[in-house]
Amino acid sequence: MADGPTRTSLTTTGGPGRAPNRAMLRAVGFTDEDFERPMIGIASLFSDITPCNAHLDRLAEKGREGVRAAGGVPQTFGAPTVSDGITMGHKGMRYSLVSREVIADCLETVSGAMNHDGLVAFGGCDKNMPGCVMAMARLNIPSVFVYGGSIMPGVGPSGEDLDIVSIFEAVGQFQAHAIDAKTLHKVECESCPGHGSCGGMYTANTMSSAIEAMGLSLPYGASNPAVGAAKEREAFLAGRAVVHCIEKNIRPRDIITRKSLENAYTFVLALGGSTNAILHLMAIAREAGVPWTLDDFDRLAAKVPHLADLKPGGKYVMFDLYRVGGTPAVLRALLDKGYLHGDCVTVTGRTLAENLAEVPSVFAKPQVVVRPFEAPLFSHGIHVILKGNLAPEGAVAKVAGLKQRAITGPAKVFDGEEACFEAITARKIVAGDVVVIRGEGPVGGPGMREMLSITGALMGQGLGESVGLITDGRFSGGTHGLVVGHVAPEAWVGGPIAFVQTGDSVTIDGDKKLLTLNVSDSELVARKGKWTAPALRVERGVLAKYAKLVRSASEGAVTG
Repeated sequence: MADGPTRTSLTTTGGPGRAPNRAMLRAVGFTDEDFERPMIGIASLFSDITPCNAHLDRLAEKGREGVRAAGGVPQTFGAPTVSDGITMGHKGMRYSLVSREVIADCLETVSGAMNHDGLVAFGGCDKNMPGCVMAMARLNIPSVFVYGGSIMPGVGPSGEDLDIVSIFEAVGQFQAHAIDAKTLHKVECESCPGHGSCGGMYTANTMSSAIEAMGLSLPYGASNPAVGAAKEREAFLAGRAVVHCIEKNIRPRDIITRKSLENAYTFVLALGGSTNAILHLMAIAREAGVPWTLDDFDRLAAKVPHLADLKPGGKYVMFDLYRVGGTPAVLRALLDKGYLHGDCVTVTGRTLAENLAEVPSVFAKPQVVVRPFEAPLFSHGIHVILKGNLAPEGAVAKVAGLKQRAITGPAKVFDGEEACFEAITARKIVAGDVVVIRGEGPVGGPGMREMLSITGALMGQGLGESVGLITDGRFSGGTHGLVVGHVAPEAWVGGPIAFVQTGDSVTIDGDKKLLTLNVSDSELVARKGKWTAPALRVERGVLAKYAKLVRSASEGAVTG
């Protein structure tokens, strides 16, 4: 940490030469005293586009109150969001990962232009969180992230808990004639009962948990529900915390270190989180200037047990974890067992270990949501990095809970998600197939679409573990099954996935960490020799900019 607090906002407001600047700020309510206080950006990703973000205006107002109470001056500004759940399965999903970069650019642009002394960001849907943290790392001003919180579970036709994945899988069940249209409609109406992000350990809850473990949000921030008073108190306290971080000069790059990244990913593994964490933590590390590679993820995955019985592979949702002590209770258990670095500084001004000192372990009382270390859901390696002649730079698979971790079968190749979905709808995918969806990478998509519509339909048809699925795109945190994403290099830049032909034998082996096209090296070279690089799908606009600038998925699919 640097010595002493700094007031970067004086660049904007200090001295006689800045009288015009102050005049404009007076028009929005500044007083003489306000110019002597730290100026804090309040980045609100409020939007009624999605339930994940529809309540963030209220939380941001609480954050403003906290800043004022601690002696700072809040300035609210907005940033966009893209709803993964709503854009899933069509061309709108191309904007999802791109929105991470746009969000980071927006926060950097506004706070950088205003010379804010600190930043509090309020986000909900999946890409909000890494986008906000990437901006914090770039700006390196005292910052706190506030997660909008998780949605409550819905109630299904038979009284079962529902969430967003329930309706995606119900579509597959309807296609397989396992349920009727009335039941499908019932599930549709009850899957999202109110405000908050998707309830299972999908990407939103995965990343909020990672950020809490990393130290950039307050304790309990990932598990406090969206609709409770606890979340509003947290928002207020976050406003106070950022002013205290300014006083102590605690900055994001003091917090984002190799140790804290290990804490973040260890927590993801213990909770059974989304493979998207690999993409986003890589991007955050890059923005913070911390050396980090796919091998670091594999190293941690080899030793961390999967403990939390959370959806998509398990029974429970984040609200159930909240009821048994929340995220700090699990962090405490991991710290006690030696899986975490307790000396990492956090936005409270205390270390992780100090934050958890008075928190009871999740195992202090009987509960069924988190398994004991002696009887984990899986002993290690819920995520694996696969390599082989189909993925020289690497690919990512989530194998938690799978009975079948390997498959060799004939490829059924599709250029794009839509063609594959049509084949699934027509019941052309059968047990033993290895489905290959290409042209969905960071450049080719562009934007690396998620495939929840595909995996949800396969699960609904009962094919979740009897087929393999490979793509240079991504998978939603709601996905489960024998699926491999982030294949790199991608097809659009001449990666080997571009040369797979329908009928080829393909092997996915999660135990040996292999992804192999079973043809000779000479045949692969011959196919590559006949390949011609395609033009970009999009010629102008934000998608075209992204496609021209983006790096490989193996580097976090960042644009800088």
